[in-house]
Amino acid sequence: MDSENASRSPEFPADLKYQSGFGNHFSSEAIAGALPRNQNSPLVCPYGLYAEQISGTSFTSPRKLNQRSWLYRVKPSVTHEPFKPRVPSHGKLVSEFNESNSSATPTQLRWKPVEVPEAPIDFIDGLYTLCGAGSSYLRHGFAIHMYAANKSMDNCAFCSADGDFLLVPQEGRLWITTEFGKLQVSPGEVVVLPQGVRFVVELPDGPSRGYVAEIFGTHFQLPDLGPIGANGLASPRDFLIPVAWFDQSSHPGYVIVQKFGGELFTAKQDFSPFNVVAWHGNYVPYKYELSKFCPYNTVLIDHSDPSINTVLTAPTDKPGVALLDFVIFPPRWLVAEHTFRPPYYHRNCMSEFMGLIYGGYEAKADGFVPGGASLHSCMTPHGPDTKTYEVIYLLAAQKEIQSLFGMLVSFYFHNYAFSEFFYELELFKFFDDVLLLLLYLDLFLIILYRRQLHLEMKQGLVELLILLPSCSSHV
Repeated sequence: MDSENASRSPEFPADLKYQSGFGNHFSSEAIAGALPRNQNSPLVCPYGLYAEQISGTSFTSPRKLNQRSWLYRVKPSVTHEPFKPRVPSHGKLVSEFNESNSSATPTQLRWKPVEVPEAPIDFIDGLYTLCGAGSSYLRHGFAIHMYAANKSMDNCAFCSADGDFLLVPQEGRLWITTEFGKLQVSPGEVVVLPQGVRFVVELPDGPSRGYVAEIFGTHFQLPDLGPIGANGLASPRDFLIPVAWFDQSSHPGYVIVQKFGGELFTAKQDFSPFNVVAWHGNYVPYKYELSKFCPYNTVLIDHSDPSINTVLTAPTDKPGVALLDFVIFPPRWLVAEHTFRPPYYHRNCMSEFMGLIYGGYEAKADGFVPGGASLHSCMTPHGPDTKTYEVIYLLAAQKEIQSLFGMLVSFYFHNYAFSEFFYELELFKFFDDVLLLLLYLDLFLIILYRRQLHLEMKQGLVELLILLPSCSSHV
């Protein structure tokens, strides 16, 4: 819809209020005095509310890692009918990656932006798994999803019992109602919806699409800053948390859709799950505006490692090794001298999944467009394309300062967590074979440029065409 006022839900205010901070202990009440004083679960809560705790970590997790919140509800969430497998089944979500539902390949892969279907489809049915590793049952691993939807969720709420959702809209705003309150999330912002927290996604702008990273068995943290010091990268004060809002009206036939082991289950109840009048704790949903990220960059020579742009990290028990890092490449200046300024040619023990929100990616002049995605598996070579190399080669020779405009998001995940990848070939459109062959063409042309054999390029292309049959098995 074109008019924001016309499309705005009467229950979704234009000027949402938020709390700020990361990892804080928050409290909020929609009615003054709704929070119990001096204890969490009194015999009689204020206004006759029910006390309910949601735990994001084990009871005995170290205090610095322990996450939980207390919610004070009009009606306890346990008053629902038994869960049953959703009918019809979803069929496009995976949380257990093995040979029965997945396949693995070291080949570089790239996907065109998915077209939003014309038929009505909400966030739940528009969600599909692209790749992942590990197991939600074993509480270790991750899944990368994408979504494409054109209608708001109606009389139902969704939650994942498998893991935290990091949701990155690329097109179309999201109005998200959670048990903790409301969040408006626009392209250029991200939102984290913790495991088990119920939410509804409304689409005020109509069609919407984006990326989702789901992590099993851990939660996102801010990365340590090390020698950077006390400031920089994502500032804790820029993370926004909702304030309490509640719906106490009757909702006959309301459906809770819960993702469990990659399958969807439903349970009916006669009230909204968003009946939380007050809450306090540190297990909360939050959003972050990527334009507030403070990037660090080299000012003299060489290109920094991509880890310098980490927004959030999901740690493992091994120091310095993440299950998944959320990294961005925001608009910034490139000023290094005598340096190949785009990301260097690379093989990595971590795999990289990338998506583009807007603008262009500095390492891919052609083919990688907003809404698309790419995957570089562990130890598979990857790097800039030919056109990018040519432009950078000339700019660097002229010592010109570059300004980059664009917002690329990237998920880095460590190789040891891998099992298999899932690809639904009927669902996703790969680039034409010719463009995949250009991956080999680019590499060959770069070698020619580095040897400055411009006059021999034509002969080099002939030699390449002779080599292509031997490469066909890898495409």
